[in-house]
Amino acid sequence: MKLTILQAEAAEAGRGIARLDFADMAALGLAPGALVALTGARTTHARALPRRGMAGQIALDGATRGNLGLGLGDAVAVAAAPDATIAARLALAGATLPDAAIRRALAGVPLNVGDTHRIGRETSLRITALTPPGPSLLGEATYITTEAATAPAKESIRYEEIGGLSRVLERVREVVELPLRHRAAFEALGIAPPKGVLLYGPPGTGKTLIARAVATETGAHFIAVNGPEIIDKYYGASEQALRAIFTEAQKHAPTIIFIDEIDAIAPKREALSGEKQVERRIVAQLLTLMDGLSGRGEVVVLAATNLPDSLDPALRRPGRFDREIRIDPPDRAGRREILAVHSRAMPLAPDVDLDRLAGETPGHVGADLAALCREAAMAALRRAGGLSPQGLAMAPENLTVAAEDFAAAQRLVVASALRASFVEIPDVRWDEVAGIGVAREALMRAVEWPLRRPASFARLGLRPPRGVLLHGRPGTGKTLAAKALASEAGCAFIAVRGAEMLTEWQGASERALREAFSRARAAAPCILFFDEIDAIAPRRGGGDGATVERMVAQFLVEMDGVADPPGVVVLGATNRLDRIDPALLRPGRFDLVVEMPLPDEAARLAILRVHTTGMPLAADVDHALLAAATDNFVGADLAGLCRRAGLEALARAGAAEPDSVTAGDFAIALRAQQEARVWNTE
Repeated sequence: MKLTILQAEAAEAGRGIARLDFADMAALGLAPGALVALTGARTTHARALPRRGMAGQIALDGATRGNLGLGLGDAVAVAAAPDATIAARLALAGATLPDAAIRRALAGVPLNVGDTHRIGRETSLRITALTPPGPSLLGEATYITTEAATAPAKESIRYEEIGGLSRVLERVREVVELPLRHRAAFEALGIAPPKGVLLYGPPGTGKTLIARAVATETGAHFIAVNGPEIIDKYYGASEQALRAIFTEAQKHAPTIIFIDEIDAIAPKREALSGEKQVERRIVAQLLTLMDGLSGRGEVVVLAATNLPDSLDPALRRPGRFDREIRIDPPDRAGRREILAVHSRAMPLAPDVDLDRLAGETPGHVGADLAALCREAAMAALRRAGGLSPQGLAMAPENLTVAAEDFAAAQRLVVASALRASFVEIPDVRWDEVAGIGVAREALMRAVEWPLRRPASFARLGLRPPRGVLLHGRPGTGKTLAAKALASEAGCAFIAVRGAEMLTEWQGASERALREAFSRARAAAPCILFFDEIDAIAPRRGGGDGATVERMVAQFLVEMDGVADPPGVVVLGATNRLDRIDPALLRPGRFDLVVEMPLPDEAARLAILRVHTTGMPLAADVDHALLAAATDNFVGADLAGLCRRAGLEALARAGAAEPDSVTAGDFAIALRAQQEARVWNTE
C-alpha cells in the first residue's frame, strides 16, 4: 500500500511509531503495535498505531523519514512485517554514550542495520551491525558496543525537534518547500515562486533552527552566512564574497541561503554616514543578486534578524523578500512542547510536571527553555555530589532530574525577552491581599479573565480591556494588587516607575517608553505596570515642560496600539487621579478606573490577620480591638504596625529570644504609629 507521509507529533519523535488510519491498518492486517515495513530509498521498520482521519496517509517522525530517504508529502510503500526478534548484539557508530542512555532512548524502537537514531538533540548514532539482522528490539541481555564515527555526522534537525512553532513552520514551508518540490506547478500556473523569506523576532525564538530544519527536510543544499563575516577590509572583497555565495548556491541548486543577522550587512542606506561606503555597496550588491536569481525556485534566500526596522526598505518588497514572518515568544502550549523536546532524553523524576513549568515560564523563548533544562540537569548533578571530592553518590545511570532541580534552574534562568527590564513573576496571591474585595473582583474580571481565558472572550466577541488604572491613597495596596494579578494570571510582570523614565536628553524618554511597550508585547501575556503614572502622563498645558508633553503623546499612541498583538494589559497606579491627562481616561485606553478605598474595620481585621500569620502572638492579642483602634489606617500602616510590634518584642527580650508578641508590644507600636501619622499630617 502506498501512503503519503505526514509529520508526526513532537511527543512521538524518536520512538519508532507510525500512525495509520484504522481502515488502512485493517486492510494491511495490522493490529495496534504490530511491526510494519516501510520502503522508500531503503527499507526500515516501525510500530503501527491507529489514528482516526488519516485515510491514505501515514505520520512518521524525522528519524524514520531520514532512514527512508523521504520527506513530508512523499509516498512510502507500507506492508506488514514479521515480529521483531530480540537483538543479541548491537554495534553503533557515533559518540560514546552510557549504556543506560542508549537503552532508554532505543527501548521499544525497531532496529535495522544502516538506520540512524537521535539520542537527545545533539547526538546521532548509526547502527553498523545487528545480530540477528533486523528488524530487532533491544533486550536486557543485548550487548551494546559504540565506536567513534569515521566522519562527523551531518547536522540534521527535524521539524519534530522544533516545539511551539507549528504555525510559523507551515508558512515557511509554503514559501520554501513548494517551489523546491513543485517547480513545474508554478510554471503551469504562470507565476514566479517566492525568492526570499525574512524571519524576525526576539533573539532565541528559533529563527536559525527553522532555517536548518527546512534545509534538512527538503534535502536542499544549505549555505549559512553570518552577516558580519561578509565585511572585509579590502575594497570590493565584501561584494565578491557575497557574489561567490550566490554562485555556489546556483551551482548546487536546489539551495537554501540562510543569512543570519542580515541587519549587519543591509542597514538603511540613508542612515549611513559618508564614510560607511562598504555597507552601501554591500546593500546594493545584495539587491542586485536577489533580483538576478536565475533558476527561479531553485535558490531561496532565508534571512533572520531581530531588528527588522533597521533593514534597508528596498529589501523589504515583493520580489526580494516576498514574505515576512514574525516569530513571537511561545505561548503556554508552545512552551510545553519546547520543554518536552528538550527533556525528551532526560531521566525525569515522577514529580516533574512540564505543564506546571510551562505555566511558570511566561516570556521565555526556546533558547531560555533549553537553558532551563540544561541548568536543571546541572542541578541534579550537583545534588548527586558531582563537585564533592568523593565523586557522585550514585551510578550515572541512576541519576534523575527532579522538580527541585527545575526549581533551582528557574532561579537562574531569566527570560531573555525581558532581560533589559525589571521583570519578575511575583510570588503574591490574592489570599495575601486583604481588604479590597470589590476592587479585587473588578480587577479579576478586567485583567485576569482575559489573560487566562482568551478563547472565551473571542467566542463572545468581547474585546479585552487595554488598561486599568488604580487610584487611592498611598499604602492602600495598589502595587500589591498588581503583583497578585500577575501571579494569579500566570503571566510576566514588568514594573516601570514613571519618574525613572524622564531624562534630560531629547527623545530618550519617549524611546524608553516605546521600549517598555515593545518588551511587553514580546513577552505576552504580560502585565505592564506603571507606578506613579502621574509623573509621565500629567494633564497637558500645565507647564510641566515639552518632554512631559511628548511623553503623554507617546503614551497615547502606545496605548492605542497595545491590542496588537493581544495579551498585554497596561496597569497604572496613582494617588493623584486629578493630575492624569483626560485623554488617557477614556474607554479604549484605560477602560477601567478602580478606586482602592480606605479599609473599613472588617478589612483592617483581615489585613492584620494576614500580617500576623507568621508571628508567635500572645494570648492577650485581640485582632478585633486592634482593628477598632486603627481607624483611617491603610494597609501599609497596618503592616508597619505589626513590624513595630515585633521589634518591640525583640527589644523587650534583650539578649534572650522573645517568646511571643504581646498586646503591650502592639500598644507601644500603635502609639508610635499614631504619633508618626500626626507628624506626617502636620
